[in-house]
Amino acid sequence: MEKEDKRFGITMKQAAVAIVKDYDLPLSPSQFLDEITPMYKERWPLAKPLPGANRLIMHLYKHQLPFALASNSLSGNIEEKISHRGWKEYFSVILGCDQVKAGKPAPYIFEEAAKRMGIDASCCLVIEDSLVGVEAAKAAKMKVVAVPSLESQAYCDADLVLNSLLEFQPELWGLEPFDDWVNNALPVDSICFECLYRNGCLFESADDGISGLPTQVSGIYFGWAKSDDDEIFKVVTGIGLSCYSSTEKRKIQLCVIDGDGDHIYDQHMQIVLVGYIRGLNTKGNTSRDIEILEEDKSIAEASLDLPEFAHHSSLAFF
Repeated sequence: MEKEDKRFGITMKQAAVAIVKDYDLPLSPSQFLDEITPMYKERWPLAKPLPGANRLIMHLYKHQLPFALASNSLSGNIEEKISHRGWKEYFSVILGCDQVKAGKPAPYIFEEAAKRMGIDASCCLVIEDSLVGVEAAKAAKMKVVAVPSLESQAYCDADLVLNSLLEFQPELWGLEPFDDWVNNALPVDSICFECLYRNGCLFESADDGISGLPTQVSGIYFGWAKSDDDEIFKVVTGIGLSCYSSTEKRKIQLCVIDGDGDHIYDQHMQIVLVGYIRGLNTKGNTSRDIEILEEDKSIAEASLDLPEFAHHSSLAFF
């Protein structure tokens, strides 16, 4: 998986060259792109936004702060990727790698975004999930917050590293703080996934190989679980990042908070997470290190009776 991880965040053209070389494919990079791009486009509408992404976009737009989307994707592909989210109208500037002389890790795309927004580059804050993006932001003399997609990579050049966008605090960067917390809990867009429950842990079990958990789902969440016996429980979950690669399935801690879950064993379960409590306390942020506290259980139990969270229990997923 090391080769795949190194390709993360680079342009499609660069990735195609590397893939053809690494796997000795009987294709040219352009032929490979012709074959693979339609497959990517079929899956783009299935892609889930990172937890906290929509929240941050709406927050910045609400406070009339200019912000840009600067991606190593081609500009036309960016349009297709975000069109089904309705995000296009919120960005002050949208730039693809084909609109500058070189993509990331060169600084040009960030410098051009700042120029088009009419802001000095040194006054900009970049939020990135790739190493090449962090390198590009620092080369452009910008501050950068990294939200890594791959736990195996080190983001030591970033000004701050977060496990999830839900941990982002705008006030640390001179911006208006979020005002959407409800009694120590944060409502989130519902996260639905299927899993196998065994020995107090959940193991992802998507039949189509597509995880219901976006990569940067990390921290202590709460919601509902439905077992094979059609029992529905209030639950708290602790979720860490994949330890080594983007393809590794995660082990997830689960605690039933409104009944006795001891009789549940080796059962297929459906999970709907609707609230977020906090990030993880450990540096490693892996599933091996997660601890669900009594305070987490109390917050979750009280929150799931509130209207801001309770309406999710009627989701069609159940």
